[in-house]
Amino acid sequence: MISFDNTEFAFAYKTYKELKKAKFLFSSMGIGWLVKLGTRLTPWAIKAHFPINGLIRNTIFKQFVGGETLQETAKVADKLAQYNVQVILDYGVEGKEGEESFDYVAAEFIKVIQYAATQPNIPFMSVKLTGFARFGLLEKLDAAADNKSGVEGRINVNVLDANEKEEWQRVVNRLIKICEAAQRNNVGVLVDAEETWIQDPVDALTMQMMERFNKSKVVVYNAIQLYRHDRLQFLKDSLEEAQKKNFILGAKLVRGAYMEKERKRAAAMNYPSPILPDKESSDKDYNAAIEFCIEHLDKLFLIVASHNEYSNLYAAQLLQQKNLPLNHSHVHFSQLLGMSDNITFNLAKAGCSVSKYLPFGPLKDVIPYLMRRAQENSSVSGQTGRELQLIKKELQRRKSTA
Repeated sequence: MISFDNTEFAFAYKTYKELKKAKFLFSSMGIGWLVKLGTRLTPWAIKAHFPINGLIRNTIFKQFVGGETLQETAKVADKLAQYNVQVILDYGVEGKEGEESFDYVAAEFIKVIQYAATQPNIPFMSVKLTGFARFGLLEKLDAAADNKSGVEGRINVNVLDANEKEEWQRVVNRLIKICEAAQRNNVGVLVDAEETWIQDPVDALTMQMMERFNKSKVVVYNAIQLYRHDRLQFLKDSLEEAQKKNFILGAKLVRGAYMEKERKRAAAMNYPSPILPDKESSDKDYNAAIEFCIEHLDKLFLIVASHNEYSNLYAAQLLQQKNLPLNHSHVHFSQLLGMSDNITFNLAKAGCSVSKYLPFGPLKDVIPYLMRRAQENSSVSGQTGRELQLIKKELQRRKSTA
């Protein structure tokens, strides 16, 4: 029986000193006004060259980021490997535009793949299409999408002018090169989900890559955001399309990361919000998606990427009910580094295939990612409190057994 309350397993990889630091960090993230102030001032302070790098590096960076370089991530990956926890590498640089930058980022993704291939503990890496494609170009393609689902892999390039068509072809070529490198090196590529107003071409291109590369094994996975009201159906349609075109579906199930932004835009532009009305509805669709995937494990590969205890437990229970092994080769669990250790390490202890999502990159470049983590932890109902409660419980346990 898996229990996520076992803090001894959850924090075995952390020293007493590291736990004390984590306690301080999560206590700070529970203070709403401090998080608001910090997320506004930090990016500005970094740009203005204020001497705060050391402070950030020793607190929030150390908690949520694997390191500044691939070599630094090796230490974290080796430590996690001791507890049967794998790694998903994510080159966490975002928000830069320009062809030179896009080519550089695509080349970095290929370096990540080549590095992962040399490590026994890194089966996947994550890519963000906006890392090597212009946001405005994706937006234009999305607005012109035929069926507004992307599931058929069709992209209407006729809305683009001659220069934009060439620009789009460069985006496609970058992703093909990344997927070819992944296929050669036996590393899975997880394509991140984006905002709804650019998601359609991302889905369509990812479906094209799956059709091309997921013939005999799964190389490419699409991230499906279940806080959207249309994504459970999208998952079902994706599997139907995969069967029709004879490829294996790779599905990474997430809840979603842009809720406030999505709702605000929908209200401002007067269209129905694409986000489900409440957490219960999102949970219901997420768990229904898990159930659907486990029903069809012979035709797809599933990554349960969630910090929700019930959803992870539900996936494990469904496997057990079907007399399938917890380490089924088509099922993988994952949580972000620095969060939900009680889920990750207890799943690993039970024998599940599980990983930590490990972002890395120069400090100044991963600031947007870190600010999102801080906001997410303070805005997700009870997340910070739960993390803090578990850390305190483990500190107390160690004191009493010392």
